[in-house]
Amino acid sequence: MSTEQMGKILTTLTITNRADQILAARQVIPPEDVRSLTLKNVLVDTGATTLCLPAAAIAQLGLDLLREVEVSTAVGLSKARIFQDAHLSLLGREGNFECLELPGGQNALLGVIPLEALGIELDLQNQTLKVLPETSVDTYLTIL
Repeated sequence: MSTEQMGKILTTLTITNRADQILAARQVIPPEDVRSLTLKNVLVDTGATTLCLPAAAIAQLGLDLLREVEVSTAVGLSKARIFQDAHLSLLGREGNFECLELPGGQNALLGVIPLEALGIELDLQNQTLKVLPETSVDTYLTIL
């Protein structure tokens, strides 16, 4: 394994416009009008906080702008836009998340907040993602 590939985890995930899903469930729009896309080779990035998508993917999904924020990047602070209602499906788990718009045509990144919320952890030794149990004493869900 090359040092460039060491510790790098790529995954496939499906993102759906949650607002579209709600409209379809209420029979306001037909199910085939629900916007969704599957992204392959998404980098799992523990340096990223949340789901980060290129502008083209956000536009294709039709996600609504939530707010503008300042973000810390490798080159310093910059402004970014956060969009809402991204429904994420990964390894049999699903959840709704905000997503940060990436500048230019950068590839999507999957950050730590969605991973933790979905109960998925990194197995860097095997370069895979591991689904944590939802039942038994080993559950990742806790109330303390």
